[in-house]
Amino acid sequence: MDLNQIPGQTEPDPAAATAGFAQPDPAMNRVRPGRQPGSVPPVRLSHRSASAGCAAKFGADRLAEVLSLLPAAGASRADPRLLVGYDHFDDAAVYQLQDDLCLIQTADFFTPMVDDPYTFGQIAAANALSDIYAMGGQPLLALNLCCFSPDLPASVYADILRGGLDKAAEAEIPIAGGHTLSDPEIKYGLSVTGLARPEQIWRNHGACPGDLLILTKPLGTGVLCSAYKADLINSAGLQPALDSMARLNRAAAAAMRQHDLHAVTDVTGFGLAGHAWEMASGSQVRLRINLAACPLLPQVLPLLRDSCLPGGAFSNQRRYAPDCHFEEDIPPALRWLPFDPQTSGGLLMAVAEAQAPLLLSDLYRQGVDQARVIGSVEASGARSSPLLNFYWQD
Repeated sequence: MDLNQIPGQTEPDPAAATAGFAQPDPAMNRVRPGRQPGSVPPVRLSHRSASAGCAAKFGADRLAEVLSLLPAAGASRADPRLLVGYDHFDDAAVYQLQDDLCLIQTADFFTPMVDDPYTFGQIAAANALSDIYAMGGQPLLALNLCCFSPDLPASVYADILRGGLDKAAEAEIPIAGGHTLSDPEIKYGLSVTGLARPEQIWRNHGACPGDLLILTKPLGTGVLCSAYKADLINSAGLQPALDSMARLNRAAAAAMRQHDLHAVTDVTGFGLAGHAWEMASGSQVRLRINLAACPLLPQVLPLLRDSCLPGGAFSNQRRYAPDCHFEEDIPPALRWLPFDPQTSGGLLMAVAEAQAPLLLSDLYRQGVDQARVIGSVEASGARSSPLLNFYWQD
């Protein structure tokens, strides 16, 4: 039985998609509801930074070097109420307020990957909120984190903030203020507080041999954003990535709460390989991932074959490739797919095989129609065995 064949679900055909390969169209900035035409200056926000979105993260290899110089268990040694710190690379911190209530805290911000300020604000907010959903929590409150360049009109920054406000309203939480810095490189995001009961907290480790791996959003945002910035695709070609990045993981989390999940994380700047590595390492298991089963955004495969990659993919590859094995039938260009840094990516979860069909059905009923089983969990092998084994099976 193919668990990915859900009745009524349409299968994407990423390799066949060719629309959008063209020079950028003149209307690079869309007029959003409530905005006066002409209020946005003809500026390409995506060209004002060296890296875009989560691809702008500090390199995974360098971050590992920095964290190796800090205490292994972080502040949790000093305060037993800190249930989740930075020792297992979880998506957010968890602090126990009382026996039946935990506070979840996260912060995330980055540079523009799109020219339209409003859309950028939406994506940055959705990305920050994702950490709360990935921990099993409910968002409660957010604060803006803003680095704004003084050379642009106030309307640009008002549109960024309006995008964040609207996305927070969709999540049914307020944005209650924030902090700003003057910076020639624009950055925006949120610090988000959430709540959950202790038994509802999901961690990025705990996967068990025999579990199946499910991913809820398509991969390839880093590739498409890089292609757009290089003028290899136009705004129409980028639109599927924008739609995916602006989509909250709220519906996916709602479906997932009905099931006993063993491990959960969201796939963002360290790519599928990096976040899967964190799950495998923390769970002391190996993961087998079928790249042919991974949902992909349109045009990703041909762009990979043309070596279109964001800079963050190279730091991810340096950090995680030593723990990856690629079977020989995977084309060399496609071996870069797991290292593509994702912005506001999907949730990756490990669940018992018996629960996977119902979980997929529940995800689909919530509108998460690109959720797929992408692999499985195995017992750890010899000490020298790679933690991640990638293969290609149609």
